Amino acid sequence: MKLSNIFGILTDLRFAIIASAKPTIKAIRDSPSLLFHLQELSKIIFYNVWIVYGREADENRQPMKESLITANSKGTVLDLGAGFGATVRYLSKDKVTRYVAIEPNVMMHKHIKDTAEKAGFSEVDGSLVVLSCGAEDYKVIGSALGGLGTVDTIVSVLTLCSVPNPEQTIKDLVVKLLKPGGEFLFYEHVQSKKKDVSFWQWFWTPIWKTCFDGCALNRPSDEYVRNLPYWEPIPESGRDSEGKQVGVWGNPGEEEEHLWWHQIGRFIKSS
Repeated sequence: MKLSNIFGILTDLRFAIIASAKPTIKAIRDSPSLLFHLQELSKIIFYNVWIVYGREADENRQPMKESLITANSKGTVLDLGAGFGATVRYLSKDKVTRYVAIEPNVMMHKHIKDTAEKAGFSEVDGSLVVLSCGAEDYKVIGSALGGLGTVDTIVSVLTLCSVPNPEQTIKDLVVKLLKPGGEFLFYEHVQSKKKDVSFWQWFWTPIWKTCFDGCALNRPSDEYVRNLPYWEPIPESGRDSEGKQVGVWGNPGEEEEHLWWHQIGRFIKSS
């Protein structure tokens, strides 16, 4: 693996520190007890980094999101780790009736609501639901939506890297919340299949998790989803009857020797 790929993460950390330093220091000055609550401090850091880089990160992935999210989302859409609500920009009001944003970092909720309202989704008419629970809290989510088995589409964009107990969480979301025929769509950075890349992902993860609200570089999230026994069989062509991709595939043009190796996935729950 190239040294530039191994240690390029230090540049990312530097930019994150620059972007978040002033507001984070102010938050600590206003509430010194944050120094003893690293998880809350990490949320503040991540929030301030996302203010600077969130829009750019979304726009860089626009073609992928249009082909994955816009083309396949329908009905009630559950957005795991919604961040500032970027996913809602890719939802078609003709096909989506309700956007449900799961975001434990409550500092981001105002941004979600503003973005959603610009896209035509509102809490007033019930087409927008914003929850502060985690993706693992399927009972809370189900209760807020009027019962279990009420979700048509689950969307996860760079979120499975940070959910607690990911294998069980993904299973619960699919079994308890997703309707038969519903779809699970994801775009995630995952553990590399190359041993040298995987080694450095494991090496850097403790530092990265601390700064970025639990984000782990070394999770095989794509395998967690793929290995569930609840999906419709994937055709040999890797495409459904409408010609849309199914299963897991790579990010076009992305080199595999990268600490952030991304995979894209679309799975349909069997009836």
